[in-house]
Amino acid sequence: MIPAAFDYEVADSAAHALSLLAEHGEDAKLLAGGHSLLPMMKVRLAQPAVLVDIARVGELSGIRSDGGELVIGATTRHADVAGSDLVRAEVPLLAYAAAQVGDPQIRHRGTIGGSLAHADPSADLPMTLLALGGAVEITGPAGVRTVAADDFFVGPFETALSPDELLSAVRVPRGGSVPWGYQKFVRRANDWAIVGVAAYDGRVALASMGGTPLRALAAEEALRGGASAAEAAAHAADGTSPGYDFHADTEYRKHLARVLTKRALQGETG
Repeated sequence: MIPAAFDYEVADSAAHALSLLAEHGEDAKLLAGGHSLLPMMKVRLAQPAVLVDIARVGELSGIRSDGGELVIGATTRHADVAGSDLVRAEVPLLAYAAAQVGDPQIRHRGTIGGSLAHADPSADLPMTLLALGGAVEITGPAGVRTVAADDFFVGPFETALSPDELLSAVRVPRGGSVPWGYQKFVRRANDWAIVGVAAYDGRVALASMGGTPLRALAAEEALRGGASAAEAAAHAADGTSPGYDFHADTEYRKHLARVLTKRALQGETG
């Protein structure tokens, strides 16, 4: 449980971080809160030669309004998202989901950008961003580009980020009055979701039902056709490919997806 040896660099700006990524190439990894990367390093699933610390880069943190969206800096901590009056008022689903991440220690050190870039298919925030129809801002040598959540998660722990880019901000639509629901089934408090569901304005996103967070497209189509929450939820697992482990087999996860989707569509949290 000891990481391989690595060098450590502290970036003082986003431009500095990009220059360090360009210098070290695929041997470098960005570090903010560290709660996604460091556990993988300890078991040597990740062995970067250089860590580039961006936690002190002020331009990458903070929460602000921008027209019909909230813009949240990538190094904004989960606890700050959960506790923000602006997020609670304008995107309450995101505030609630951020409050479900790990335990208080993790929420006070982990960052929204780190969780999204890590792209764990069982994590809270990737699923939530997908349900919200949000997007990420990616900064690289060619400038800033925006990638929709639907296109950002491309495989297990894989995203549309290139090695020479960094996730600089998250954009989510404002809509404080939009109905939403959130469900996560776990063995113990603070665990990863065995199955998770986030529902928002007719969009339904699932965690732990495939190699990426994914949309319950059949359930969404049923809702658009006028189906009730129960009728739409019956299709929540259609087209999904959940894995199996000692927590749950494939059929049990599909059952959970249907049960939890019904609750989420009814506006329940838990």
